[in-house]
Amino acid sequence: MQGSYPGFVPEGWKITPWHQDWYEQEDWAKGKGDHFHQLAAARRFGGDLQGVLDKLDYLQQLGINAIYFNPLNDSPSLHKYDARHYRHIDRTFGPDPAGDTAIIDAEDPADPATWKWTAADRLFLKLIREVHRRDMRLIIDYSWNHTGNTFWAWKDLVKNQGKSRFRNWYDIVSFDDPETPENEFHFKGWLGVKTLPELKKVNVSGKREGHGHVFEGDLHPEVKAHAFNITRRWLDPNGDGDPSDGIDGFRLDVATHVPLGFWRDYRKFVREINPEALLLGEAWWTQWPDELMDPRPFLQGDIFDSVMHYQWYKPARRLFANAEGGLKPSGFVAEMNRVYAGYSPAQSQNMMNLVASHDSPRFGTSFQNKHKYKYRMGARGNKALQLGPPDAGVVREMRMMLLHQFSFISAPHIWSGDELGMWGADDPDCRKPIIWRDVPHRPQVFTPDGKRHEPIPVKADDAMFTFHKQLIALRKKRPDWVRGSLKYVLADDDAMTLAYRREKGKHRSVVVFNFSNEPRTIQLKNGRINGATVLATSYPDAVKNVATKESTLKIDLAPVSGAAVSLK
Repeated sequence: MQGSYPGFVPEGWKITPWHQDWYEQEDWAKGKGDHFHQLAAARRFGGDLQGVLDKLDYLQQLGINAIYFNPLNDSPSLHKYDARHYRHIDRTFGPDPAGDTAIIDAEDPADPATWKWTAADRLFLKLIREVHRRDMRLIIDYSWNHTGNTFWAWKDLVKNQGKSRFRNWYDIVSFDDPETPENEFHFKGWLGVKTLPELKKVNVSGKREGHGHVFEGDLHPEVKAHAFNITRRWLDPNGDGDPSDGIDGFRLDVATHVPLGFWRDYRKFVREINPEALLLGEAWWTQWPDELMDPRPFLQGDIFDSVMHYQWYKPARRLFANAEGGLKPSGFVAEMNRVYAGYSPAQSQNMMNLVASHDSPRFGTSFQNKHKYKYRMGARGNKALQLGPPDAGVVREMRMMLLHQFSFISAPHIWSGDELGMWGADDPDCRKPIIWRDVPHRPQVFTPDGKRHEPIPVKADDAMFTFHKQLIALRKKRPDWVRGSLKYVLADDDAMTLAYRREKGKHRSVVVFNFSNEPRTIQLKNGRINGATVLATSYPDAVKNVATKESTLKIDLAPVSGAAVSLK
């Protein structure tokens, strides 16, 4: 844990059992802090790549077609955005950490000709093969903005200061003067975090104060060359010019902190190796917690194919969860028109529509706590936060949201375990071990400050899993849901009803929602209709009746319910 919080290995430290009550402190953590979060970042649960391989059948059964991994690069932390070595999979994710350490230490990190494959690397290459064999894709996460303070080049720079071979790799304010007793060494850390030193940008122009604004420039040429070498290593591992043995793309962290010139060249480089590789950027806040950034500068065809589309989720949550004061159906339509304005049809399809991530509260907790998105959503900062499972009414809202997510334009994303009904506050509580059915989990008894409450069972929600599986299967079968046109055909603020139509060739469907607490009859005119079939409902009791007559579709919809109907 050297180089990551808390910076030391607590006395008596052990791997935390996978099934442990999340807020229960381990023996090694007790007495070193008065609440859970003080040493939560020191936890490790023993997950590895073999565990992923073992669960590929589960993922295939669920029906997903791509896996997005948070960083797998070698790093001391639990989150791995503080790279120690970009070029290797974390040694603890493989079968031989000690052997991998020996291999890594024998290499010249700056010379790709000396790089070998560790046991963890080889297991990852096996994982790529197995994922591809199942007709799924795999993307991995990198941050080209900063490294950790155990990164090999940074350690050399700290030791040798201005004489270091890597003195130009980082954003250094001043080196230490050995002739003085003071330490004048100062550098820029990402968001001021000194364990995450920023890589050096050059030829910068147009950079504004604050975050969430793009700017021109590049990374230092040596840093850029290293990033490109890492990228080539995973896109075409055997270097034969055929990328089929490599990963299928990258999710790129804190993209607004990296100059546009680098990203343009990065896209060209990636596409030369694999023309079909996906580039997915993180484009989040301009002013937290109120203003999300405009991702369009990244989506001009010369940088990213997609972004993590929080811009969709924030207004959708207001309507479907009745959160942040709520949103009327007409307001939702206006927000969606604003969010998607200027995207090409292909980009609209590619957006990564997510209801939760490693950086946000889990789906259920986000819907259960209806105040401002991300604001005071951590268990440390809000003692009024509801930290248990969502209640039945909230689950009803969640299922409506899922029906919307999977029937709407853009690609649905599921955060690890949300399909099993997991709950959890903002980071780190959103990173709980997955509730596997073959691992009996202890009930939730403890609170973050060590108090106790009545036991809450912690187990998989089979109904939520089945609903996810149903929606995934439907989306695969419905070209209108994936590539079809979108038209809003109803937005009734008085009745609190919404409907939109998806159409692609002969495939036509209408998706309807009733947000009110009263039954509603929805009538829609939709050209010639020769019948209608219910594809999916948010709840079994959602649709009381469906009828068609000439050009009219009539649906009787239960309160707080949604339905998708195929039109003949």
